Amino acid sequence: MTEPGRGVPGYLMLEDGRRLDGVIHGALPEGLPAGNTDPGIGEVVFQTGMSGYQEVLTDPSYRGQIVTFTSPHLGNTGMNRSDDEAPAPALAGVVTRSLTRTPSSWRSEETLPDYLRRHHLPCLSEVDTRALTRHLREAGALRGAIVPGTVDPEVALARVRAFPGLAGRDLVQEVAPKTSGESFEAGPVWSGPADRDFWAFGDEFPFGGRQWPPALPGTGKRVAVVHCGMKEGIDACLRRRGARVRVVAPGISSEDLLAGDPDGVLVSNGPGDPGALDGLIRTLRAVVGRVPIQGICLGHQVLALALGAKTFKMKFGHHGINHPVRDLRTRAVLVTSQNHGFAVDPDTLRAAAGGDRAADLVPTHESLNDGVLEGFEVPELHVRAVQFHPEARGGPHDARVLFDAFLAELGGRDGR
Repeated sequence: MTEPGRGVPGYLMLEDGRRLDGVIHGALPEGLPAGNTDPGIGEVVFQTGMSGYQEVLTDPSYRGQIVTFTSPHLGNTGMNRSDDEAPAPALAGVVTRSLTRTPSSWRSEETLPDYLRRHHLPCLSEVDTRALTRHLREAGALRGAIVPGTVDPEVALARVRAFPGLAGRDLVQEVAPKTSGESFEAGPVWSGPADRDFWAFGDEFPFGGRQWPPALPGTGKRVAVVHCGMKEGIDACLRRRGARVRVVAPGISSEDLLAGDPDGVLVSNGPGDPGALDGLIRTLRAVVGRVPIQGICLGHQVLALALGAKTFKMKFGHHGINHPVRDLRTRAVLVTSQNHGFAVDPDTLRAAAGGDRAADLVPTHESLNDGVLEGFEVPELHVRAVQFHPEARGGPHDARVLFDAFLAELGGRDGR
């Protein structure tokens, strides 16, 4: 195992043979990872956010990926349990230019290197991340592995090329719950320390913003949330707006999804190829038109598939918190948080709109970086979906009004 302190020599091997040397921190067994979901091997992507690294590290949507941070310094503010999006990281590894071993923040409870070691997560530092990002922009997301310097490069390259990648793989099953909640619960669900005042942090952001009081028992909209790798910020945004939330597993049947007569359904973010989620697609197809549905990120893609559209693998995806998106109805531009490597084919979505179940499908948002479809609505079926993350606990907060719009559309169910 790697030792504390300054780490040990290692390198990142990409499937095209490019090698980038650095220093490994965290924990990585000597030798080369052997499994498809082992730490240290995955699809290498770049993330363009200048803040919010803890939210990225704990986002289950990064399952199977090695994340390269374009921000040059990682770990400056340490780690704390309040900012986690999930109890543990799900990503395969981290690449950074510089790893801070001494954080400067009164909120810090643990250094990033200590966090990496505790969760057996490899991090390669001292890497020219600008060169790596430029390479990934040209070549697209590539399979790669973080390996100790003692491993022969030819052996590492062969193992990387044997890695199956993300296309066609159902990674949701690796980060989602196997069982569903039994009831709609009001108030906070908090995985952090019990001695903290969760509600004092305002609207999912510490020390400012509007403060949402806990919902009163027996009030608020009932929302069934399909947990495909949901970030805790989504759950918090709903509950702080008074919703009563029932978290359900993605393998749920349509009958069980509608049990308890929910006012609405939200399909969360998650990792992997949406086309591999046949069971969830069938469930949503059976539910569409019977209850209002909101999709976020992977939920956006799965809802499009349920309506008859197709998705495709992007060249290098959208990963960051600074992505401009235009609302096609108001022409307003939102700065958004995004994390996806698959997208909805707008031509197939338009073709699906000619069918009986989605006759009035309306594209609502588009990316100003590359024109990718970022949202759609089907008013007559009460379906809406966005590709970006409106909760964005690491910032920005432009799109949080979408939670208000979704809950307002549910209507008429308060006080049941």
